[in-house]
Amino acid sequence: MKLAILSRSPKAYSTRRLKEAALQRGHNVKVLNTMKFAIDLRPGEPDLYFRQKQLSHYDAVLPRIGASITYYGTAVVRQFQEMDIFCANTAHGIANSRDKLRSLQVLSRHHIGIPPTTFVSDKKDVLPAIERVGGAPVIIKLIEGTQGIGVLLAETVRAAESMIELLQSQKQNVLIQKFVAESKGKDIRAFVVGDRVVAAMRRVAQGQEFRSNVHRGGVAEAVDLPDAYEETAVRAAQILGLRVAGVDMLEANSGPQIMEVNSSPGLEGIETCTGLDIAGAVVDYIAAQVDFPEIDIRQRLTVSKGYGVNEIYVPEGSNFVGQTITETKLKEQDVNVLTLYRGNKVIPNPRSDRVLEADDKLLCFGKLEAMRGMIPVRTRRRRAPKIQDLAPAAEAGGG
Repeated sequence: MKLAILSRSPKAYSTRRLKEAALQRGHNVKVLNTMKFAIDLRPGEPDLYFRQKQLSHYDAVLPRIGASITYYGTAVVRQFQEMDIFCANTAHGIANSRDKLRSLQVLSRHHIGIPPTTFVSDKKDVLPAIERVGGAPVIIKLIEGTQGIGVLLAETVRAAESMIELLQSQKQNVLIQKFVAESKGKDIRAFVVGDRVVAAMRRVAQGQEFRSNVHRGGVAEAVDLPDAYEETAVRAAQILGLRVAGVDMLEANSGPQIMEVNSSPGLEGIETCTGLDIAGAVVDYIAAQVDFPEIDIRQRLTVSKGYGVNEIYVPEGSNFVGQTITETKLKEQDVNVLTLYRGNKVIPNPRSDRVLEADDKLLCFGKLEAMRGMIPVRTRRRRAPKIQDLAPAAEAGGG
């Protein structure tokens, strides 16, 4: 395999380890400065030049795109994708993870733990926003901060107002987030490669520091994650479109809560504390994908007119609930069930005698017209009642 590592820091620990792991496995590897590429666009011929010369062929690319070059870096990665070269992380996934607001917006559509968060622009909205996330203390975050930079703890509402006003006056966009008290000064970093967590560590802040980042002086210790934390980390990475990711989670009383997903996670801290060859796991995964690439069935199975891939949701009250896949008569309508999603479980090629339950999702291939008729009419999601709405009627009426 010929591998390109996109990095502006060839001497950085992570870059050196990834190159070393690739060489140890007999691969041809080059570290290429992301900012030295030129993107050429012609009809049918997407191309790249590196240091004024046409780029030679590569089998795979491992992007290590820094926050300061996100726009240009993702453009380069996107060009590799258009040239049909495997990218360990796609431009779309990198862009999703780099913006804290955007990543939480994407994750919030799914049943995955995230701290209550709000984003406001108008000064008048600040106090109601703080109240909605549970009141002070709150965390104030810059949308594009890294390594704990731009993360502030406001102990009181007045302090939060002052911080937000100051940051907004400097044209900074900020998030207001619930402070998870039981996880103060500690978090979990899970290193995801493909569909598994290859290593995990708990980071603990020292002294009065509430940020646990190793770059802020935090101490790391290896940890065996419970299944719920592993599943949450893998799902978060996959939802955002990342194959290699560092997923940071808070240990809340209610379970794991996603704090951040990093598309260029550092290796030094987690390799040092776990003693694991994480760089090797990343390289092995990329090599396996080059040899046996995953097929995008949504694109490959739309070759016949009128046929394609669709997801059928089974809501409460559906005729499908309680029926086996055979009894649904999907096959008679030229529809084949490829995968069944049930909660956090993924069941490929489900048996025909599998009984369907409410909230199941079926990934199917078949006649699109038949599947469209099975998709329930979209209904407006009911909002959860506000605390004040739960007050007794006598109180609401004033006695």
